[in-house]
Amino acid sequence: MTAIDRRDYSLVGKDAEEALAKGLASAEWYRCPVPRKELKELMKRSDGPAIRDTMIWLGALAVSGALGVHFWGTWAAVPFFLVYGVLYGSAGDSRWHECGHGTAFKTRWMDDSVYHLASFFMLREPTIWRWSHTRHHTDTIVVGRDPEIASPRPPNFPVLLLNFLAIPNAVAALRKLALHATGRLSAEEETFVPEMERSRVFLVARIWFAIFAGVALACVLSRSILPAMLVGLPTIYGGWFSHMVGLTQHAGLAEDVLDHRLNSRTVYMNPVFRFLYWNMNYHVEHHMFPMAPYHALPRLHEAIKADCPPPYPSTWAAYREIVPALLRQARDPRYHVKRELPAGASAVPHDFDHRSVAAG
Repeated sequence: MTAIDRRDYSLVGKDAEEALAKGLASAEWYRCPVPRKELKELMKRSDGPAIRDTMIWLGALAVSGALGVHFWGTWAAVPFFLVYGVLYGSAGDSRWHECGHGTAFKTRWMDDSVYHLASFFMLREPTIWRWSHTRHHTDTIVVGRDPEIASPRPPNFPVLLLNFLAIPNAVAALRKLALHATGRLSAEEETFVPEMERSRVFLVARIWFAIFAGVALACVLSRSILPAMLVGLPTIYGGWFSHMVGLTQHAGLAEDVLDHRLNSRTVYMNPVFRFLYWNMNYHVEHHMFPMAPYHALPRLHEAIKADCPPPYPSTWAAYREIVPALLRQARDPRYHVKRELPAGASAVPHDFDHRSVAAG
């Protein structure tokens, strides 16, 4: 592999400079045409669906956790903690995501409350990740600009596999938490976190450390890991589902394009997956219209699907494409899956060849 093939995914390296030079930073993205009246209806926010779904989520979390505690010390606890872990360490991801956008609820304090709870569950510091995710939407899968590229090229398979237990992500999050608790940001974070928000980052990091210290003390005093099974460890043992569906979003697709139809996937999923994932399987739709509430995404999909590549019929179908693509990228990092637009769809010819830039 040559130096040209290996790109710099950091936010402070050569590819960040190239993205700016090529006009990819904060650029204008393609949006499928939707009649104004219909789009306005799809953008309407409502507390009802999110209150219902949040009550089901928290209720199931409480029941599975209580039953896990009740049966602790026996094999009967295992299925309840499996459910509790997925509700905590995976369903928390989609709640963090949607409430971070401020679109799940109509009422702001409800969005903020669930956002902060889910951020804690996922070990994602709320202020850092709010700004990180803003950049992800502004410069989606633009190398050197997007801080949330889950599968850089060539793929790091040990990290990808270990993240089915959220281990690399959790270790990285705890290191960042320790840094922020000392009142510092990383060089990359300084590129997207405004100065006025930084004191909030440091305060939350110290509060979270105090909570985790309390959990650790409870484990020592009780001579049991049960307290950590309820707070902290579910991020790891329950994170597999979040990672599984998360990779379907962008892995193996095009970098440095200004068309979400080419760098994002919409995947049909069953009702249980959609509840846990809060309809983020409609990912082209979400990126193209990020202010559409999660409960409107199926209707938005129907409105724009004629202008988009065909959706994947299942999670399995998506992985039948993702796995071979990642294996090929291990040999040829320039390779990506090319999504075919339907006949008559508008195209955005904005796919840059980073090798020619590097060579020139």
